[in-house]
Amino acid sequence: MDSITQAVLGAALQGTVLGRIQGRRALLYGAALGTLPDLDVIIRYADPVSQMTYHRGFSHSLFVLTGLALVLAWLVNKCWPGKGYNVPRLFLAFWLVLVTHPLLDAFTVYGTQLLWPLHTTPQSWAAVFIIDPIYTVPLLAAVIYAALKGLTGQATRSLTLALLFGAAYLGFGLAGRMAAEQRFQAALDQQGIVASEVRAVPIAFNSLIWRVLAKTPDGDYYEGISSSFDRQPPEMQRLPRNLTLAQALANDPLHQRLRWFTDDWLRYDQVGDALVVSDLRMGIPGNYTFRFNMARRDQQGHWIAEVPSMWKGAGPGAMFNADDLALIWRRIITQQPPLPLAAWTERYLGTSTGLQ
Repeated sequence: MDSITQAVLGAALQGTVLGRIQGRRALLYGAALGTLPDLDVIIRYADPVSQMTYHRGFSHSLFVLTGLALVLAWLVNKCWPGKGYNVPRLFLAFWLVLVTHPLLDAFTVYGTQLLWPLHTTPQSWAAVFIIDPIYTVPLLAAVIYAALKGLTGQATRSLTLALLFGAAYLGFGLAGRMAAEQRFQAALDQQGIVASEVRAVPIAFNSLIWRVLAKTPDGDYYEGISSSFDRQPPEMQRLPRNLTLAQALANDPLHQRLRWFTDDWLRYDQVGDALVVSDLRMGIPGNYTFRFNMARRDQQGHWIAEVPSMWKGAGPGAMFNADDLALIWRRIITQQPPLPLAAWTERYLGTSTGLQ
């Protein structure tokens, strides 16, 4: 999630647990501690694939953060005796503030390595978008109220209610994602289409409309749109993943790491002499947030792996095209006219889509 959300979540948690002892300072300390795991962004890597796949790594590990909470609780109790602290209460506050950061991140689609150093696929529960005002605004309002009024009983209750609302909203997002996957699976079944894997991801700033992906056993994928208010089957298109191109990167360790990090939700395109690898999980149809130039064809026609670079036009801005978002938000309520999935794919991918 975004840094503001993580800060207000940390402030609300520490204010609830330690506000009676620390007063308003609990909000400030919690906000700072709640953003601490994201300091891994200051580590610079040699290429964007490494930058993407090492983010939310060791600093988001539940093991590491639990140990850090223990150390902080011991240090604070030792350095400030007689302040009304005790180690169990300090540990509870610090542990909640720290571990809820990666847990909240895991509710987005990006991928969070909760069990680092174990080499398990990063957790990606895809229940909420990376920026969701419905989750953030109640927490922000409660923290501002507590900062103005002090950590009184009413302010503490406001923080608690905002935290409970946020937890319920995350549950709502999970239920919405599973419902979107079930609707899409039913539409595939109705057409006799076999899918080996189906997953839905939320589209910008809400948990009501979902982009749904489905892999086919022959190496293609379906991409569609499903809203919680739909009464008809979702619109969808079949697209190639172009897996034969992946053979050019078979021995590339960065490609293997990218496959692991994304759970192999990748598409490959030849654009001119470049081999472009796209993470299908983030963005809108055809307009994927993470696209990497990973190989180039030489004069003999052989693919040569090279240091990855971000493909032109890719990046977080791919999620915020105002015209496209206006169509998407209209689509929440009505299915007619359907979203122009094929047109978007042709426009953004810059290559033949292979639509069927």
